Amino acid sequence: MGRTVVVLGGGISGLAASYHLSRAPCPPKVVLVESSERLGGWIRSVRGPNGAIFELGPRGIRPAGALGARTLLLVSELGLDSEVLPVRGDHPAAQNRFLYVGGALHALPTGLRGLLRPSPPFTKPLFWAGLRELTKPRGKEPDETVHSFAQRRLGPEVASLAMDSLCRGVFAGNSRELSIRSCFPSLFQAEQTHRSVLLGLLLGPGRTPQPDSALIRQASAERWSQWSLRGGLEMLPQALETHLTSRGVTVLRGQPVCGLSIQAEGRWKVSLGDSSLKADHIISAIPASVLSKLLPAEAAPLARALSAITAVSVAVVNLQYRGAHLPVQVMLGGSWLQTLEASGCVLSQELFQQRAQEAAATQLGLKELPSHCLVHLHKNCIPQYTLGHWQKLESARQFLAAHRLPLALAGASYEGVAVNDCIESGRQAAVSVVGTEPNS
Repeated sequence: MGRTVVVLGGGISGLAASYHLSRAPCPPKVVLVESSERLGGWIRSVRGPNGAIFELGPRGIRPAGALGARTLLLVSELGLDSEVLPVRGDHPAAQNRFLYVGGALHALPTGLRGLLRPSPPFTKPLFWAGLRELTKPRGKEPDETVHSFAQRRLGPEVASLAMDSLCRGVFAGNSRELSIRSCFPSLFQAEQTHRSVLLGLLLGPGRTPQPDSALIRQASAERWSQWSLRGGLEMLPQALETHLTSRGVTVLRGQPVCGLSIQAEGRWKVSLGDSSLKADHIISAIPASVLSKLLPAEAAPLARALSAITAVSVAVVNLQYRGAHLPVQVMLGGSWLQTLEASGCVLSQELFQQRAQEAAATQLGLKELPSHCLVHLHKNCIPQYTLGHWQKLESARQFLAAHRLPLALAGASYEGVAVNDCIESGRQAAVSVVGTEPNS
């Protein structure tokens, strides 16, 4: 009898894991278990009354690097090439970046001229921050907060204006709590390897094998900054689900897992309320804190490490304005939301809509009322890689290895919150289970 692999969680990570398992040279029997009635996790696209696509979660995927290329290869394998909507390098959206500081929008400097002259909100040319960075010694700590790292290497202005904003935008988090090693591993590694972040980024991490396809070559030639899909990003999980069904993968929806236990013969028992599954291996693509509550008593040290990986909530507000070509997407969350909750404030749809409209009015000059509005609160959707996150991962790895537990971890809780990271985590989990790369 063949092996059975149960994948927990039907978000993009679980779907990617199931996809790569199903394409293995000798594929195991795969059962994908999802607690809700839909697949796709945080990726969700809704069509508005006039045909506009509203993204309730991520709205674009970056094509850069080996992981960006892998996702584009997946898109091609699923037959979605003709649905790709890229933002090319010569598009204004790719060339213009803004910081909102002190009640005003400031264009970030570009090119050599921009770096050599003061550009508000920075009081000094960024050239000097770069020069300072090249002369700074290498840090000696095994980890550091993003703010401390940026302040030490690039100065207080870049730390408080640029890196703080980046942490809010990417992680909805606080740069004084987040880990540089886990949140921005390329910056951490650049300093470790080359003593300088700028030098390290310039020289790159060395040649890493990158997949090749017509779509990947097009993205490179046209310098795409990001891309989406014609019917919204949810087309990707939908195409994955169609593919899985065609490959004989069993998909169980509306089936929350109640507990996991190891049987005498070393197989897992996955309890699903009124039924159960037997599995030779489990890939968990659910949040670390959720998995920690399902583990058996003998895995208590693993549960402790996983329960320490917390997440913040984010409200996504989509506003449609008459005469505007695209909907405006406003994300509110992280520590701002935690402060509101702690003060006893009622987190209503009206509150989120009001704050989003204020932001659109002050930052984009959209003073009129929107013609259409969608508010969606994602509870605990972005994991927070706080200082020392790497130690939690190390302790989880050591436990799994020491006890030879047939459990692989995937998803945003561990090594990257972006869509590309989640897809790659699913692929790596699948490879760890089947032992080989899948067939093309």
